[in-house]
Amino acid sequence: MKRYVFSFIGLIGLAFSGEAQSALTIYGLKGPSGVGMIRLFEQPPQYSGTTMKAEALAQADLMAARFISGDAKVGILPPNVAAKIASSGKRIQVAAVVGTGMLSLLTSDPNIKRIEDLKGKSVEVAGQGATPDYVFRRILISKKMNPDKDLKLNFSLAYPEIAQSLIAGRVSTALIPEPFATMARSGKPDLRQVADIQQEWVNAGGSGNYPMIALVVDADFAASQPALLRTILNSVKSSIEWVVAHPAEAGALVEKHDMGLRAQVAAAAIPRSNYVFIPAVEARPSLEALYRAFLEFSPASIGGKLPAENFYLKW
Repeated sequence: MKRYVFSFIGLIGLAFSGEAQSALTIYGLKGPSGVGMIRLFEQPPQYSGTTMKAEALAQADLMAARFISGDAKVGILPPNVAAKIASSGKRIQVAAVVGTGMLSLLTSDPNIKRIEDLKGKSVEVAGQGATPDYVFRRILISKKMNPDKDLKLNFSLAYPEIAQSLIAGRVSTALIPEPFATMARSGKPDLRQVADIQQEWVNAGGSGNYPMIALVVDADFAASQPALLRTILNSVKSSIEWVVAHPAEAGALVEKHDMGLRAQVAAAAIPRSNYVFIPAVEARPSLEALYRAFLEFSPASIGGKLPAENFYLKW
């Protein structure tokens, strides 16, 4: 199946209501996660007999909770969170990977020109116990560095605070995702990118670019509503295509719908981010490469083993 690669990453969830007038709410998240799906806020999917709308939630963990409770039928989650939920016995499946690596290692330290130069340094890392943390650890180990001894990894700041600290000079080196990397470089143009984290992941044994966001579905919903689900998935893909092709217009919608980012910032970050729409069966090798990193550093974070074959939706 054809692969669609785009810029920037987006998150949605879908809560299903079994009312006589079938109603579906497509949930996005405020902040950068909602950018890829922003067109759905203007043009929700159309399906006979079903009314759909898009709405933004404040936090990603709310979507995980909705999957666990059974309220959410389709949603976007970090791949490790999806695997963890599935390992608990909840019948969910990955439908597609919709976001891949978008991390930048930025520094203002003139002595840091390559990853090996991080020895003895401090690095602020976005996301302890999440994909950025374990991807970076795998890369460091591939460079013969001990992540716990050869340098200091800090996890005390939220993403926007990392960007502001880089601009203010309170932090000299950080691993940070889009759009915050773009925000930092806009505010402090002398920040430099050290290596290509996405390529370094491949060099460290990863299978292609590492997945950041998985589109997840309730297995029972997928089986009982295949046509409706296909309509939703195609709408997600179309929204990502449109966002990539029209970053300025997409940025304006992000601000219009109060997603927590200014139009200019969102528009500037879109071309530097990585949206994809890779069906689950095709994405499985890259997902499993990422899951092996989680098994190496924190097995419990994905349930202690690789997900079973039926975790990957065939559609």
